[in-house]
Amino acid sequence: MSPARHLDPRLFDETVAAVSLFAGPEHRLVYQNAACCRLLGARPLGLPAREAFPEPDAEEFLTVLDDVVATGRPRRLPDSREPDPGAAEQARYFVYSCTPVTMPEGHGAMVVALDTTAETLALQRYEALVSAVSQMVGVLRPDGSAEEIVPGWQRLTGVPWHGRMDEEWAACIHPRDRERLMCSWGTAIAAEPPGVFENTYRVRTADGSYRHMSTRCVPVLRGGRAEEWVTATIDVEDTWRATLGERLLAQVAEVSGERLEDTFAAVVRVIVPELADACVILLLAQEAWPLPETATVTARRIASATRPGLPARPALRGQSVTVSGTVREVLESRAPRTIPLPAGGRVPSGLVPEVTEQWLADADATSLTLIPLVVDSTVLGYAATSTNGDTPAPAPADIELLRSLLHLAHQPIRRVLDLQQARSTALRLQHAHLTEPPAVPGAVLAACYRPASPAHEIGGDWYDAITHPDGTLVLDIGDVAGHDLTAATAMGQLRSMLRGLAWNRGPDCTPATLLTMLDDAAEGLNIASFTTVVHTHLRRRPDGTWRMAWSNAGHPPPLLVPARGEPRFLTGTDQDPPLCVAPGVRRATHTHVLGPGDTLLHYTDGLVETPTASFDVGQRRLLRAAASHRAEPLPDLLRLLQDLSDDRDDTALIAFRAHPAD
Repeated sequence: MSPARHLDPRLFDETVAAVSLFAGPEHRLVYQNAACCRLLGARPLGLPAREAFPEPDAEEFLTVLDDVVATGRPRRLPDSREPDPGAAEQARYFVYSCTPVTMPEGHGAMVVALDTTAETLALQRYEALVSAVSQMVGVLRPDGSAEEIVPGWQRLTGVPWHGRMDEEWAACIHPRDRERLMCSWGTAIAAEPPGVFENTYRVRTADGSYRHMSTRCVPVLRGGRAEEWVTATIDVEDTWRATLGERLLAQVAEVSGERLEDTFAAVVRVIVPELADACVILLLAQEAWPLPETATVTARRIASATRPGLPARPALRGQSVTVSGTVREVLESRAPRTIPLPAGGRVPSGLVPEVTEQWLADADATSLTLIPLVVDSTVLGYAATSTNGDTPAPAPADIELLRSLLHLAHQPIRRVLDLQQARSTALRLQHAHLTEPPAVPGAVLAACYRPASPAHEIGGDWYDAITHPDGTLVLDIGDVAGHDLTAATAMGQLRSMLRGLAWNRGPDCTPATLLTMLDDAAEGLNIASFTTVVHTHLRRRPDGTWRMAWSNAGHPPPLLVPARGEPRFLTGTDQDPPLCVAPGVRRATHTHVLGPGDTLLHYTDGLVETPTASFDVGQRRLLRAAASHRAEPLPDLLRLLQDLSDDRDDTALIAFRAHPAD
């Protein structure tokens, strides 16, 4: 067996690394190259290490020497040297490696020192830079292992960093963000070529709330492949919330509608799923504010929305709830309240309708937040929002944003309330003019009026009937263009003027003459811009028939349903224009004879005209329906014919039926 070769120190004379050799139990310094002298200062050879390096901060280094010689295992450790106070030079940083060696002097240790001051200072500056912008920086590898360079995970989450993106790490990610985040990361590491990965997600903080974090990962390429990713994660909660608030507030500002139901339906679609898993709007019964001290108060459910993935919400059927003391406190204080719900979503009674209570239980609701709806100092009702499943209860910032959204929504709500008030006034005005038809010997009269759907319930349609002392019956049907209070007001004026003219001029004044006079008055007084009307005289003759004379100013033609024969429209010989269109035009009077049992129907265009069908199609439907129901009593006939309307426009009908011959 050949003798062991000894380490020749001359090998290190010209190396750039600082090398020193120590031998014997006292670790005497037996060699020091030029680089070591420059780095640490020249030390006398032959001295024990404790004498050669008497500095106080060399104690750890001397302990490592003892350990390496005793165990025969190399060691590595960092070190630093701080300058004397007031000195101009900066701190210096080193990395030492201590390795057991055999030398002519016997067993010993070789120490190699590298100056890492530049690298350490660069790292410190980088850490200070990213710390100044609250970033967490790390290295992430495709196998899920990770290393923190600038730590912050434990400070953020309260959970120690353990170096892997696994289930323990994912438990801190919001449940509804986990799958999306991991899928996006999987797509990024599989991409060719790899690109920058960016994602925003929610992280559970040490206090149990969630904050939005944004992570940007830049690949480190080796041989064209991404071996690792340098990641920077920053807290963007404030920016995210501000952006969300601006976006949602802009959406609410664009809400419009002509019914409260439609307006609130648009509002809840803004709230869900951004700020809540579900939202229900409940309006107090009319004139319930301020809340009476003793009488019960109900609230009606008019709009709701739920996020995808939850059970289907119950249909809106006007469900109501008698409000509880809790709701009263919320409404009177005008302050939101969040109510934690036990497992199973059991809701205290009196907060929401029973169907909503059941839905909350089925959807595993975890909290219910009540927020008053205030418009111009009046409380209209409240919104009830819920969190469900693994969604945490809303944070104070979430509730404040909800309040802001609902407060901004008062503008479109105010518009709808004003419109509804105008419609209600117009409808009362309209009904005040639609009086019961008079009794007519030898005939029967029936009339009806139906406003349009709540979204369009104002109209200018009217009917009228008067009898002259000689028994002449006067029938009117008319329609003022428009669906607002102005149209309703003009309708009342024109109806009254025509009624007065007909009575004052008597039965011998022809219908054409009366409409000409009405046209002149409406034009001169600037009452309306476009009005259609049919003015009819009916006079019974000795043989039991009725002579009909009428003039039509641009209105749908009267419908004749004879006792025998097919129904048909009475178009006359000429078509005169509507009122207020061609003042001074010569109008025509048409005549027809009605036999016993014949039915005459005057109607407005809402009965036959719809956005999806032409006027001709609507007239054909009316003819078929009239033929099918001709034997019905007159009130029933009108009710059946009125069902032809799609309720987009109001409809007025007045019908005359001559008594059949004995």
